[in-house]
Amino acid sequence: MDSTATDRFDTSRFEASRNRLASLAYRLLGSATDAEDAVQDAFLHWQAADRQRIKVPEAWLTKVVTNLCLDRLRSAQARRERTAGAWMPEPLLDGDVLLGPADTFEQRESVSLALLTLMERLSPLERAVYVLREAFSCGHAEIAEILDITESSSQQHLHRARRRITAARRGDSEVDPASARRIVEEFLAAAASGRTERLVALLTDDATAISDGAGGTAEKLLRFDTPQRIAAVVRAGFKPTPAKRRLAGGTPAIHYAVVNGSPAILFALVDQIIGAVTFDIAGGRIATVRGIAAPARLVRLTEAWREHGPDTPLVAQW
Repeated sequence: MDSTATDRFDTSRFEASRNRLASLAYRLLGSATDAEDAVQDAFLHWQAADRQRIKVPEAWLTKVVTNLCLDRLRSAQARRERTAGAWMPEPLLDGDVLLGPADTFEQRESVSLALLTLMERLSPLERAVYVLREAFSCGHAEIAEILDITESSSQQHLHRARRRITAARRGDSEVDPASARRIVEEFLAAAASGRTERLVALLTDDATAISDGAGGTAEKLLRFDTPQRIAAVVRAGFKPTPAKRRLAGGTPAIHYAVVNGSPAILFALVDQIIGAVTFDIAGGRIATVRGIAAPARLVRLTEAWREHGPDTPLVAQW
């Protein structure tokens, strides 16, 4: 096989793993853009490597991508961004390849916005061990090889990660899709009614709301931690006004969607998503509301929305 044919063959071997590597990187980083950058960097490593000596390409690439992601998580820039109070996971529309394997509850949960947020409490190594074990079913021997640690260290990191996540986890294990949609539609109707008591009744007693602000311009995430305060903010935020429509650039429609496995509503202006609100459900009520409006966080979601094609909106003109 000549060198050109060999390069094509080796490129095809990398491409066969690209989606899996990207879904691994997304779980580790919580950002589609950063995940794609990490995978592209891995491709450069692959091209520069002596590929004839790589016995198991998938394992080699998994190690490279994992460690590239760890370098990003440990970087000074990432630490500043993630501790400044303005970081939140990048949302993905249902069906996005970055969501990766979804055969088990652990795999589906590992890309939820709730868990991606909780994993910020873990050290980079704990995060890597947790993702490799829970989402990709790697054994501790394999994880030890990937991370250059001992098997017992891998087991300890997993134990600590599970303990921290379990202590902070909120919401039901899984919510029936029909029930989730009904709750979201009730929320939207209550928000439109202007009656805060209807909203409060839909929220858990310890509900929280997180937002990156109108237009995604908040320097730090806005947080509200009582049902009454959340209801008041939602009522004010969902009331359409000429000023809000000018800020949006028009009159958007509101669509129901599934984002990172959770129910959501999307504000769509023609084929552009200008805002997303996602919900975590617990015991038939809403435990967490996330408002996402920063354009940079909505790029990939908008691209997927355009490919998916809009369905009948819940609200045709907001």
